[in-house]
Amino acid sequence: MSTLFKSLACFATAVTLSACSDAPRVGYDTLTRAGTNLRLGDRIPYASRDIARENSEQRMNVYLTGYSFWDNTPRGSAQIARPVIHRSAGGTGTYADPVTLAVGHRRQGRTSIMDYPAGTRFYIENLQKYAIVEDLCGDGPSPQNGPCHSGHQGHDWIDIYVGGRGIDEAWVDGCMRRITGIQRVVLNPQPHYPVKPGEIAATGCQTF
Repeated sequence: MSTLFKSLACFATAVTLSACSDAPRVGYDTLTRAGTNLRLGDRIPYASRDIARENSEQRMNVYLTGYSFWDNTPRGSAQIARPVIHRSAGGTGTYADPVTLAVGHRRQGRTSIMDYPAGTRFYIENLQKYAIVEDLCGDGPSPQNGPCHSGHQGHDWIDIYVGGRGIDEAWVDGCMRRITGIQRVVLNPQPHYPVKPGEIAATGCQTF
């Protein structure tokens, strides 16, 4: 799962934390794909922002960051917290094989309430890649107090897995900086958008 500890250090000059302006309501999502440690039909609690409840396409601006093999939790791994399609973080960015995405969450007892339910798809226009929520962004006993859940300047924060195993860590850090910022995305996208497939780090964190 993503910690953003290293990312925050890299992006400290660009990051201004803001309070969450919309109090999330707890809801449930029914898993539609089998995952590694979730069963088909499991009800997954999440903090349902209104936009995440819709099945139709919706365009929105989000604050996008990246996390890599090197700064994942545990470090030097591709482990994820909410597998849906993948057993570990990955994906080429096509609709059938979207890239793993981490989202903010809050703790309610021993349960993590996700800002977007596992399995939610996004299309990230500048990367020309589909992504799917399969991981949690933010660690510790109160992740709701961290930037992933609070957002950035009024925008929801999403954290995409860039890969980077076998690539110099410092280079991957620079790669992630290139994609960090306010990005235009499509929530619940249809499968007809242009795609440049491949691991994000391996393709140089290229935008289009």
